[in-house]
Amino acid sequence: MKQLRKIEVSDQNPHLLATDDGKPFLVLGDTAWELFHRLDLAEIERYFQVRAHQGFNFVWANLLPEFDGLRVPNRQGDLPLHDANPALPNEQYFAFVDEVLDLAASYDIYVGLLPAWGDKLTAPWGAGPRIFGLDNLDVAEEYARWLGNRYADRTNIMWVLGGDRPAKVFGDPDQFPMKNALEAGLPADIDWTPIWRAMARGLKSGGANQPVTYHPQGGTVSSSQFLHEEPWLDINAIQSGHGGGHDVPIWDSISRDYHMSPPKPTLDAEPNYEDSPVSPWPTWDPATGFFDDLDVRKQIYRSIFAGGCGVIYGNHCVWQFASDLYDPVLEVLFDWRTALHRPGAESLRYLASLLGKLDLLKSTPDQSRIVGDPGTGSARAQAIRTEDVTLVYIPDGRAIEIDLDWAGAEPVIMQEFDPSNGSSADLPKPIKGQASVTVAAYAARRDRVVVIQKRTSVAQLL
Repeated sequence: MKQLRKIEVSDQNPHLLATDDGKPFLVLGDTAWELFHRLDLAEIERYFQVRAHQGFNFVWANLLPEFDGLRVPNRQGDLPLHDANPALPNEQYFAFVDEVLDLAASYDIYVGLLPAWGDKLTAPWGAGPRIFGLDNLDVAEEYARWLGNRYADRTNIMWVLGGDRPAKVFGDPDQFPMKNALEAGLPADIDWTPIWRAMARGLKSGGANQPVTYHPQGGTVSSSQFLHEEPWLDINAIQSGHGGGHDVPIWDSISRDYHMSPPKPTLDAEPNYEDSPVSPWPTWDPATGFFDDLDVRKQIYRSIFAGGCGVIYGNHCVWQFASDLYDPVLEVLFDWRTALHRPGAESLRYLASLLGKLDLLKSTPDQSRIVGDPGTGSARAQAIRTEDVTLVYIPDGRAIEIDLDWAGAEPVIMQEFDPSNGSSADLPKPIKGQASVTVAAYAARRDRVVVIQKRTSVAQLL
């Protein structure tokens, strides 16, 4: 079994992650919720081959799957639990999980393991069955202890609690999720935090020492809003999601978390899925169409440039592994094998290449590098910088003015990077000592990254 370097919160920058030898680790993940449920091992290897080639270093998958995964066997014919009892894990099922984890490591891929999708708790939506509750916390703790013991020595995993659910119900009684809770007869102040706390305790007492994050419901709600002070939560997560239309202001949510104390990394755990119907709930209007690769890149770049420690990309056809074997969830455009090669996924390798050359642990989100209004919605520009480099993501064709005072009297290299294909081009050289520079507008609908770098920098990014 190949061992990868363990991931941890960076000692150098508490907003970011690093491997245990101190090297920066930017999470570039894929959503593969039904990986253990709907694929066989040969299909999983093909999946890992493609994703590794595209620059992905993470996938997230459910141990107790969403789609009736306690009663519908996986492709090997196994259920995860005997009699849907968490005290009776099925060795054959988890032996298959072990094989998948080994295979992932052979492709340098880490796996975000969800002990259970949120519908296996007391959250009032989903197929269930709800086997963990506030009245049997010992069951959740013991199940997690078993997992922690089994995977204590695995270095290529992260634990993901939550499973698309809030830790507690709050907000407007006319809006999801409180509306669902009230309709299910639950009290408005229902709080499932004790169950997650029991699972986290079980993982640790079982010997697991990998990082733990929490995957909340969609929108701008972060795990930080109800779990930030929990000592077991290493990494906050936000799901900017698919139900809020285009250009959900994820940059504001990331920035909010970035300035919390104590500092913790924040991950965008679900930007809008490529090829997902736009805002499909409660019903989808086909006129709204589907999210495309530009929608995906806008959220991914602005999440990271706002200070996020990475993103978990998703394709609507891949997360459910859409094929003729299963009824589709909402509208699907492709078989999962075709969807693996969609342009949003292919463009991840260019992001990995660009930021792989940046001194990431010394980076800081800095909107002061943008002169004037950075814009909002589809026009929102986002800047990140180190001592020697400024990167500005511009999601549209507009002109934008960028500050150069930080460079002092030093000459700079100014280039443009195309996130859709990884190409780059030189931009007109600014006059030495110039206070700011305006990048010209484009007529086309496309995004770009402006890279400004001191000529005295050790390594050129482009």
